[in-house]
Amino acid sequence: MSMEGSCRLGSKGLMKKHEFVRVIIQCLYSIGCGKSASCLELESGIACQSDYFRTLESKILSGNWNGCFDMLNGIKELTEEARATALFLVLKQSLLEYLKCGDDKLALEILRKEVPSLQVGRDKIHSLAHSILFSKDMEQSKTDNNEVCELRRKLLQELENLLPPPITIPGRRLEHLVETVVLTQIDSCMYHNLSGAVSLYEDHLCSRDQIPTETVQILTEHKNEVWFVQFSHNGEYLASSSSDCTAIIWKVLEDGSLILRHTLRSHLNPVSFVAWSPDDSKLLTCGNGEVLKLWDVETSTCKHTFGDHDFIVSSCAWFPDSKRLVCGSVNPEKGIYMWDCDGNELKAWRGMRMPKIVDLAVTPDGENLISIFSEKEIRILNVGTNAERVISEDHAITSLSISRDSEFFIVNLNSQEIHMWDVAGKMEKPLKYMGHMQSKYVIRSCFGGANSTFIASGSENTQVYIWNRRNSRPIEVLCGHTMTVNSVSWNLKRPQMLASASDDQTIRIWGSSLSKKTQPKELS
Repeated sequence: MSMEGSCRLGSKGLMKKHEFVRVIIQCLYSIGCGKSASCLELESGIACQSDYFRTLESKILSGNWNGCFDMLNGIKELTEEARATALFLVLKQSLLEYLKCGDDKLALEILRKEVPSLQVGRDKIHSLAHSILFSKDMEQSKTDNNEVCELRRKLLQELENLLPPPITIPGRRLEHLVETVVLTQIDSCMYHNLSGAVSLYEDHLCSRDQIPTETVQILTEHKNEVWFVQFSHNGEYLASSSSDCTAIIWKVLEDGSLILRHTLRSHLNPVSFVAWSPDDSKLLTCGNGEVLKLWDVETSTCKHTFGDHDFIVSSCAWFPDSKRLVCGSVNPEKGIYMWDCDGNELKAWRGMRMPKIVDLAVTPDGENLISIFSEKEIRILNVGTNAERVISEDHAITSLSISRDSEFFIVNLNSQEIHMWDVAGKMEKPLKYMGHMQSKYVIRSCFGGANSTFIASGSENTQVYIWNRRNSRPIEVLCGHTMTVNSVSWNLKRPQMLASASDDQTIRIWGSSLSKKTQPKELS
């Protein structure tokens, strides 16, 4: 079963020529270049299929089942589980053919004596017996040669996936090898911010111009500290909230610049938080120590006010249907409420087990509600099953953010660290990100870039920090603000656009260094 030839390829001599040629031939066949594959087989003297597999193929196509059994039992490299599966597939085909020929007694004899000895699951045996005894198309009839040939070809394909190299080559082997190299290069590229295909003509390495590092616009409409910013899911809008008691909706134009669309005035206190509905038609604004308001984005009208003097909202989030929302309260007796858009209470989590809620979020898939309570505790609640898990941190948590794929979340700690946990609970310890400054204020971070590759965060030292998720130290530190940066948001549809909100009363829009080489635009 061994292949001949010992010629090596590559500068390190790590590749065997005959293996290299075989996977090329296989690739040519798989992409529909059969003539080219045949020519390469003829010129190189190397066949895509091994001699052993061709012999097995001839026995299957001729119906020499005993010969097939002998060959499969003679493969030493085959695991016992794979061997049992392969033998079962051959037995199944032989049984069906015996039945088609009207030889019921021989078929049932094999079913009773041979199949159970293969140590395959009882469910497979029952399924086979059912298909043999009750299938409508198993009636005695003249054997259709074309049908038999097609079934035997199908059996060959199934066996090809089971047998080990070098008897067979795993499917699409060359594509797999190249893709593995590409993924390795992407994983080692700290600035990779592309979601599409990458070129094979050169080794992949992105420069820093793939991520936002330059201020391209400064928004100065707010009259006091800006506490929060968040891009809409479609990337067409930015919402900001401020201690001037307003929230603003900005429109992102085609050229990447932003203009003021609506100013939302209704809160009596500073607006600490906003949340876009998943369909981007509605916006929630959270007053600091106050109520929650629901706005229509198109008309800028307030559609509903949630809460009262007894229910002080601390944070809010949407479910994926854009019809349900949840709110957390700083009042331990209130806990968390789920409402519809008309203010009807759908569900509530309150009582001794629901102390002060610092922040909360719903995973984009709607399956989990994650909340920060008692300052140092993270509660992950499966909304469907009510199963919950609690993670304890050693330092106070100020904010929470979830990745777009619903698999990870990050929390900002006042110990000047950001911790990333997985929602499923597979990680025993979090990944940690350091370098920014946070000890006194609420600082918010976010995932960003293509495939949520990056993490960005504000900082008390006036700067914006960007990390690649695989590195605990920042890859970029952005300067421009003059006071604490409270919040950042990465545009989901424009991976090279980032917004930051600061106590200096401005919002900075950051873009690639390849953006227009002009002075940052100010909008006031």
